[in-house]
Amino acid sequence: MSALFSSFKLKDVTLRNRIAIPPMCQYSAVDGLTNDWHAVHYASLARGGAGLVIVEATGVAPEGRITPGCLGLWNDEQAARLAKIAASIKAGGAVPGIQIGHAGRKASANRPWEGDDHIAEGDHRGWATLSPSAVAFGANLPKVPKAMTHDDIARVRDDFVAAACRARDAGFEWLELHFAHGYLAQSFFSVYANQRTDHYGSDFKGRSRFLLETLAAVREVWPEHLPLTARFGVIEYDGRDEETLAESIELAIAFKEAGLDMLNVSVGFSTPNVNIPWGPAFLAPIAEKVRSATRLPVASSWSIDVPATANRVVAENQMDLVMIGRAHLANPHWSYHAALALKEEKPSWVLPAPYAHWLERYSPS
Repeated sequence: MSALFSSFKLKDVTLRNRIAIPPMCQYSAVDGLTNDWHAVHYASLARGGAGLVIVEATGVAPEGRITPGCLGLWNDEQAARLAKIAASIKAGGAVPGIQIGHAGRKASANRPWEGDDHIAEGDHRGWATLSPSAVAFGANLPKVPKAMTHDDIARVRDDFVAAACRARDAGFEWLELHFAHGYLAQSFFSVYANQRTDHYGSDFKGRSRFLLETLAAVREVWPEHLPLTARFGVIEYDGRDEETLAESIELAIAFKEAGLDMLNVSVGFSTPNVNIPWGPAFLAPIAEKVRSATRLPVASSWSIDVPATANRVVAENQMDLVMIGRAHLANPHWSYHAALALKEEKPSWVLPAPYAHWLERYSPS
């Protein structure tokens, strides 16, 4: 058996393999509610053979959505519909996970295919945005956010807790906190977005405070036997990478001490002025450094589409899980493709029996 198809246990949850489908926004919700699109989409992915399917970025508050089409988990109707998604993922053979977050200064945006920029002032679809400081991201997202008060910070932290409770009660067995990609939590840690002079800014300890407080608050309500994870941008590729990575590792160690079970290693995306070295598995060496320094299990993604590459990063202990995103949109049965490529015994049986039977019986010689 290849490393990619070995099982993985975290807390009381066992994944059938090391293939995970990361959160991928569908921008297809209305009022934060799932609909027929999401029902078909997630059931299809779950039947494809991956061990874990994580539902897309889900806003903990209305103003925390990236776009008006993003999912939400701030009320019970949203939770009830998401419970059906969680059940369908589990019925497909995968562990159901969900990512919760707040988009901060990158919120109130148009869908990517409708501009990928801030909704214009005066457009009824938009809303006021929040961030640690009144500093815009820039480039295609020029809107200046409101600097958060201490009451704002406490409310959003409580929103994370309430969303975690709803996710728990909806049947999700894997929770990912979105602390990455220039959204609110990442902005608190960012030297670009956070220019505060109080105890939520000014230095490493201050910039880390919101993330650690939010993690601790969620840890109180999320079941100990289920994985609590976070996606976190540990590097920006902005010319100060050594310093950023060192600070990120220090914070990740603090995450572990606060009860985090796994880190999904990503890029910060906190400034448009970067030079990211896009390429196959370009984050694998970074993930390996984080894994080694923190002793946390890690996952990562970005341009890992080839089965041999996915298998290698697990076999070489660079990652514990491989997040395969866009390749699953192109082929929801990517795991079957990988099993064939890696010459797994009975490769069709990574899929449900009604598919596996026919694929095995009539496979080309």
